[in-house]
Amino acid sequence: MFLYVVRRILYAVPIGIGVTFIVFSLVHIAPGDPISALLPNEATQEMVDEARREFGLDRPFLVQYAIWLGNAAVGNLGTSIGSGRPVATEVMSAVGNTFILAVSAGLVACILGFLLGIVAGLWRDRPVDHIVNLITISGVSVPHYWLAIMLVIVFAVDLNWLPPLGIGPDRSGGWRPDWAHISHLILPTIATAAIPMAVIARTLRASVVDVLDQDFITTLRAKGLPRQSVLWHVIRNALPTALAVMGLQLGNMLGGSVLVETVFAWPGTGFLLASAIFQRDLPLLQGTMLVLSMFFVFLNLVVDLVQSATDPRIRRA
Repeated sequence: MFLYVVRRILYAVPIGIGVTFIVFSLVHIAPGDPISALLPNEATQEMVDEARREFGLDRPFLVQYAIWLGNAAVGNLGTSIGSGRPVATEVMSAVGNTFILAVSAGLVACILGFLLGIVAGLWRDRPVDHIVNLITISGVSVPHYWLAIMLVIVFAVDLNWLPPLGIGPDRSGGWRPDWAHISHLILPTIATAAIPMAVIARTLRASVVDVLDQDFITTLRAKGLPRQSVLWHVIRNALPTALAVMGLQLGNMLGGSVLVETVFAWPGTGFLLASAIFQRDLPLLQGTMLVLSMFFVFLNLVVDLVQSATDPRIRRA
């Protein structure tokens, strides 16, 4: 097991370096000039050249990448062009808020997806299976930003049950575990969890159906093993696939909640990314994408290790 862990960590290193290069390259090949968002329209060419030298944009591409990577390795992600604040400060504050939303939505998605997938798989081709399929197909098909808008219209505007915007009533940017702040979390959680819940449920249902068709399950039943014990064997064999999907969906919730956070004005990384894109804030865009990408790589590594712990066949392979 120790050698397997070391090998997976070593595999993650070149992946992480490749991710940093892709993040840096994608931002630089995007159309537009970030300096134009910093200087006024009447700025002279001398002012533009001076600003480009100040932000290091006059250097060759590979030199810029090497300097940026070296600074990022020690936690220096540069300075935001728009706000003038350190990018690391901006990103860490937003990551904390996104993490709160992602954990809340992840718990809802994993618990509901796990239960629905198990129930649908055990009672396949029965009415409960058809109901679960209808729920999961709807969850996968409905765009999360549209669902977010509908939730605001119904529960915030029409019924006035829940607040529509912000992270809390005081708009301070901080979150506390009290009802005033939890009420702001409910609607974004539902909108963010809908698609991951449906994906987890459908994947787990397919895994459960596949395991139930295996010969060893028939043997266990023929030997008279109690239903609870058979169910435990089914869940244990279907769990590695479910864990992989859960890990990927949690990563998607951290990096793919741009529109949901924008709809609810939730001050997380998605909201920060949207602001950086519109303002052409290059350092802020790079820093946010880098943190999210590296977390995704780390999450995949953790999922691999958890899978190997639950399924010895992966280690032997």
